[in-house]
Amino acid sequence: MRFSDKVAIVTGEARGIGKAIAVRLAKEGAKVMVVDKNPDTPKDTVEGIKKDGAQATAIAADMTKAEDVHRMVQATMEQFGKIDILVNNVGLFTFEPFLDTKEEWDRLLTLNLKSTLLCSQAVLKEMVKKSYGKIVNISSDAARIGVTTMGSYSAAKAGVMGLTKTLAREMARYNININCVCPGLVDTQMTADLVAFAPEMKEKMIKAVPFRRLATPEDAAAAVCFFASDEASYITGQSLSVNGGQAMF
Repeated sequence: MRFSDKVAIVTGEARGIGKAIAVRLAKEGAKVMVVDKNPDTPKDTVEGIKKDGAQATAIAADMTKAEDVHRMVQATMEQFGKIDILVNNVGLFTFEPFLDTKEEWDRLLTLNLKSTLLCSQAVLKEMVKKSYGKIVNISSDAARIGVTTMGSYSAAKAGVMGLTKTLAREMARYNININCVCPGLVDTQMTADLVAFAPEMKEKMIKAVPFRRLATPEDAAAAVCFFASDEASYITGQSLSVNGGQAMF
C-alpha cells in the first residue's frame, strides 16, 4: 500500500472532501489524524476507518488559532511519533456581491488562508527534522478563473496557491514536496446547501462540465493521494485542477 507506515493529518470538516481524503489515505495504509473544530463531526469518519481495519483518531481544534494548531501537532507526535503528510483542507465559501461584502473578508481569509499558514508552519518544523514530508493544500478553481460573487473566497484560495509555490521552493532542500489541488464544482453538502434555494443553479453547473456531472469528493481525494505519495516525489509547487474539464489550463 502506498502509505504503509505513514502518518497523515487531514484538517477541516470530517465530511465531504475531508472525509473522502481521510478514508482514502487510511485505506492505503496511513495512520490518520482527523481534525475538526466540532468535536462530534469526525466520529463517523474515524469509526468507519477503524471498522475497515485501519488506524485513525480525531481531535477537536480550530485551525485558525495558533494554540490549537500546536496542540494538534503535539497530539499527533505523542500518538504516532511523526508526521509524514499534511492535508490543509479547512475551507468555507459564500456567495456575496463584492460591493456588499463587509465582515466576510476577514472570516473567509482567516478560514481559507490563515489556517493553511498556521498548520504548514507548525507541521513543517517537524518534517524538516527528518528531511521528509508531503503537504497538499486544497485551493479552488475559483482562484484560477475567478467566480462572480466569490471575491473573498477566490482571493483567499489564490493566496493558498501562492503560499504553495513559495513553500515548495523553501522546503525542497529538505526533501519536502508541497502541492495544491484545486477542485472545481464538487457534489458536497456545502454545495447542496448553497444551491437549495435555486435548483436551476445546479443544472447550469452540470451543463458547464464536459463530463456532465459534478466532481465527487472521491475525485478530489484521488488527486490529493497522488501528491501525498512517493509517486509524486519529483513534483512540487504545482496546482492540479480537478474540474471535469470545466476550465482547461
